[in-house]
Amino acid sequence: MKNLFLLFCLALIALGCKEEPDNSAQELFVKNSKIVLKAHSDWENETLDYSIYAEDAIALSTVFGVGVDSMLIHSDESKARDKAFLDRYDFKLLDKPPVLLPGVNPDTKLPDGSVRYYSTWEVTLPATDSTEAKSGKIKLYHSFDFNEEGKIVLEQGYGDYSGLMSYLNE
Repeated sequence: MKNLFLLFCLALIALGCKEEPDNSAQELFVKNSKIVLKAHSDWENETLDYSIYAEDAIALSTVFGVGVDSMLIHSDESKARDKAFLDRYDFKLLDKPPVLLPGVNPDTKLPDGSVRYYSTWEVTLPATDSTEAKSGKIKLYHSFDFNEEGKIVLEQGYGDYSGLMSYLNE
């Protein structure tokens, strides 16, 4: 009986010393997800807010045949490109809300607060006096990496952008 009691006490001590799980990556993911949702809303509403991006934030270009592989998001060239796209096309996220997934650090393979998702966007070339409106849907994989201040430092999207633009502009 004494041994059983001693074993019971040791078990209580072992269980009492159990370390609390570290939820910091999940909490960071939830916080960063709100920023990603804001970026989507801003794009749809044509009200881009570059303050959610770090000054040195990069957009990775994944379009076939493009001359550069990345662009500073705060550059005049990038902002002009965004404005030209918003002036020419209307964008609508069809997956509302999108299913946001936690990303992982590529080296450690552990959650790091980054955000990724799969979605479908509808892009419309509005009608003009001489043409009808034309829409196309594009399936995308998108990911966002963040710095310690909660600003986006890397944005990349994968989808058949070239095919969609060819279709809309033929």
